[in-house]
Parts: sequence; C-alpha cells; structure tokens
Amino acid sequence: MTKAMPSDIRETASPRGKDTRFVIIGSGISGVLMAIKLLERGYRDIVILEKAGRMGGTWRDNVYPGVACDVAAHLYSYSFARNPWWNSRYAKGADIWAYYHGVARHYGVLPLIRYYAEVLSAEFDEGLWQVTTRDGDVFTADVVIAAAGRLHRPVMPEIEGLDSFAGALFHTARWDQTIELADKRVGVIGTGSSATQIVTALAGKVERLSLFQRTAQWVFPVKDTPSSWWTKLRFWLSKRRWDDYYRQLRGETEARGKAATSTVEGRAARDQVCHDALAGIRDPELRAKLTPDYDVGCKRLVFSDGYYEAVQHPSVDVVVDPIARVVREGVVTESGKLHELDVLALATGFDAHAYIRPMQVTGEGGVTLDEVWRDLPLSYRSIAIPHMPNFLMINGPYSPGGTSSVVGIAEAQVDYILQLIDRIVEQQVQIVPREEPARAWLDGIRAKARDSVWGNGGCQSWYLDKTGTPTLDTSTLSELQEQLAEVQWDHFVERPR
Repeated sequence: MTKAMPSDIRETASPRGKDTRFVIIGSGISGVLMAIKLLERGYRDIVILEKAGRMGGTWRDNVYPGVACDVAAHLYSYSFARNPWWNSRYAKGADIWAYYHGVARHYGVLPLIRYYAEVLSAEFDEGLWQVTTRDGDVFTADVVIAAAGRLHRPVMPEIEGLDSFAGALFHTARWDQTIELADKRVGVIGTGSSATQIVTALAGKVERLSLFQRTAQWVFPVKDTPSSWWTKLRFWLSKRRWDDYYRQLRGETEARGKAATSTVEGRAARDQVCHDALAGIRDPELRAKLTPDYDVGCKRLVFSDGYYEAVQHPSVDVVVDPIARVVREGVVTESGKLHELDVLALATGFDAHAYIRPMQVTGEGGVTLDEVWRDLPLSYRSIAIPHMPNFLMINGPYSPGGTSSVVGIAEAQVDYILQLIDRIVEQQVQIVPREEPARAWLDGIRAKARDSVWGNGGCQSWYLDKTGTPTLDTSTLSELQEQLAEVQWDHFVERPR
C-alpha cells in the first residue's frame, strides 16, 4: 500500500492537556483511528490494550478461504489515508489487514499497543479509571475509549455431539490454515456472509462440500472487478478522481442502506435485483431451497460475486434437513442420514450483543455496567454511558449498521468524541450523559428501527434484541454526521476533575 496522506488536523491540545492519560481498548479499525486522532491533537500518554498478539480485530481473526469485505475497498478506508492501490473493488481480508497495519505504522500507533492485554475490568475511583488486564496489570486513565467492536466473540452452536467429531472442527473466525482441503469432505454450518464466501471459494476445489442451511439468505449480486495498474495510477495521481469515486461509492451504499427504512415501493428496485439473481438458479428444487421466506433486507444482505454459481457446482450439496447431532464420522440430520465429513466449519456468527462485556465496568457510586444495561444497553448516541464519567465507546450499542461503511461511522463518532475530550481537557472536568436524554435518544432509535424492514420483515436475525427490536440506528452516514456535528452540552453533567 502507499503511504497514508497526512491529515489536515493540527496539534491543538494545551500543554496541560497533553498530560491527559488515555486507555483505548482494542486495536482494530476504531482503536487505531482513535489513537491517530489523539496523536494528531498532541496527546502522548496513550496506551492501546489488545487481547491478541497482533493488531487488527476482524481482519486479523478471520482468515478463512475467500474472506473479503463486502463494502467497496475505497469506501472501507480512512478518509484521511486514501489508498489508490487496492487490487479489486472488494478487498481481500489480508489486503485490508495490511492497509490498516500500514496506516498504524505510518502514524506511529504500533508502539502504543500492549499485546496479550485482555481487559477484565475498569473501575472509576477518585476521578480516575483503573483498567485491569488478565495478567493483573493496572493502567490508570483520565479517559477510557472502548473500541472492541461487536463481532469478536464467536458463537458456538449448541449441537449434540459436537465434541465427538473426529475430524477438524473450528469456528470460521478461528480457521486452521494448516489443513490442506483439496481432498477433503468439508461441511459448513451456517449461511451468512462468512459461509457464502467459503462456499464460493471452495466449490469445485474440495472433494465434497456440504452446506447445512437452517435459513436461506437473500443475495445481492456484485461484480468484484480487478483494478488495473492504470486505474491505480490514476487514483494515485489525481486526488479529485479518487474523491469523486469515493462519493459515488458512498452514494450507492447509502441508497441501498436507506432502502431498509423505506416503504415497500422504496425498496422495490433493490428487492428486484435479489429476486432476479435467485431466478437464475437453473434447478427448481435447488432454487426452492435457497428462497427465503422473509422480506429482502430483513437479515443483513449477503453480497456475493458467485455464490449462486458455487452452490450449483456438482460437488456442492445444500442440506436443508435440520441437524440432529454430530457424530465421530460427521453430521446426522433429522432424516437419519449421515453426512460423512473430514472438516466441519462453524459459520455460526458472533455474540453481537455482548459489546464490551464480559468486561466488568464500575462507574460513579459503584454503579456497574451490568446494572445500567440490565434491561437494554443504554447509552447516549452509542458513545457515552450514564454513570460512567469519561468512559466513551466507538461503534457502541445502537450504532448505525447496514446503511454505511463502518469506517465512516467510526470517523463520525470519533469526531464527536474529540469534542467531548476537548471539553474534558480544557475545562478539567468529568463528563457523563444525563439518563433522561439518553433514554429519550434510545427510545427514538428503537422506534425508527421497529418501523424498518429489520423490524417488520418477518425474520429472526442477529440485528434483534431479546424484545425483537433491531439494535441498529437506521441513520445513513450523512445523517449521522449531521446529528453528531455539535454536542448538546445540556445533555451532559460536568464535574470538576
């Protein structure tokens, strides 16, 4: 990748402010972004606590065959660190990790990271946060920023006999790259984005591929075109050309995302694309298996450049007979049929509602995060939590999703966080959101989400909480940027530090 372009942000912190201590939890896209912006403002006392042995979050953990981002690469980049050298429209996982690692290195973030430092607790005591890791190390901070993400705790399915399987078994986020798959009978449980990428990558390349499908998915076809050297060169030579392309991609993404909150008529064009793609499956029996019984967009859409072709390959079997149990030899379905396997991959998703838990957070007056979140994960604008002074989140509960690139969302939230930090530093205060505005904001977000296709599309998905309400803000990136442009200070309580 090319060197990241310098940011226009100048150091604005006062000498006193530069002594402010920051702890960032997580070294993925959001954590690295936060560190860069703090460094650019002149802060130096920053530590990033990372539970793994490398930086990178999602793109460090997911290395399965075919792993890629289904958001266009030029949109899945920091706005201040454009990368003209993406190899294709949709970047592969390894290329994404290399990009973010390169940006972190360029901006001096890597020396700030403490590896194998899983955070177990954060306790607010006498105006400061005491952050404790699994090894017993304690870090003192004036401000804590949680950037752990949502999709980092794999969910293992509750299937009888799972531990009895004699072959290789792993979650897709823990893929064993040492296994040679060419002569293997491979089973995949699940049909979300990871599963469809694996099936697309392995069809025709393994002896047999069995896809165990509980719920069919709507697939939006995309064309993953390689980037020619001339295209890369033009993006490198012309910032305007790159900016124009970025705006085009952002407009397309927001238009698709906005369909989730539109009327049925407003969703018609997007829905028709999915129906047309499904109609291209030649075998009517297979087409019936792959036809969802819920509205397009109710679950997160699968974006694919070849999934429907892959499942039509003679070596691929789509199994809709429910799984009864796993035995030594493979998977037994309810009809009694044994599907003999050498490898079983669990594409069963993540605990998207854990957020920063199981970390134990204790705020002012001994109030715990579990108490604040007993009914719902209450926050103010997905960023600040009542009773937790100077404890901030990026991509926290009810952040937008499905309407924009997560990178743009993180940038908008970080810009808002920087306003809060400026206030904390310049006024030497603790800032905590008032509970009433936080509840009013959350009620509004949940009401809009219930009226979206995520809430009324007739499906069960990881978007939904225990009440059946989507846990996502329906705002597009443009709308979010407008909402976060200025802080409503009367929605916060400020106390001297």
